[in-house]
Amino acid sequence: MSVTTLIYVALGGAIGAVGRFAIVSAIGHWTHIVGSGFPLGTMVVNIVGSFMLGVLVELSALTWSPSPEIRVMLVVGMLGAFTTFSTFSLDIVTLGTRGEWVQLAFYMGLSVALSVVALYMGMQSIKAILP
Repeated sequence: MSVTTLIYVALGGAIGAVGRFAIVSAIGHWTHIVGSGFPLGTMVVNIVGSFMLGVLVELSALTWSPSPEIRVMLVVGMLGAFTTFSTFSLDIVTLGTRGEWVQLAFYMGLSVALSVVALYMGMQSIKAILP
């Protein structure tokens, strides 16, 4: 891994993180005004990120050949910081297009269930550690 590659990832990560923060904050402000507790901002970011990854994957496959540095900046850096859900969605679609339905169901079910459980356990661990 070169220093140049790391710089590209960091640049993309900064763009993605700021974008995520801005969108989630703006939507959170709006949903606070209308009184909703639903995490609409996070859902929107996950859906938009998934869409953006789909666009990049297809453009790269059909018409556009970005350099490895630009590809890693956009996919790993920007979209990785914007949302990791886009990568999860790509994994699901890839398994589906390969016809690997059992693996798809296993991956999707376990990823969602265990991630939610892990988040809860992390929260509970901190509550147990801190007074």
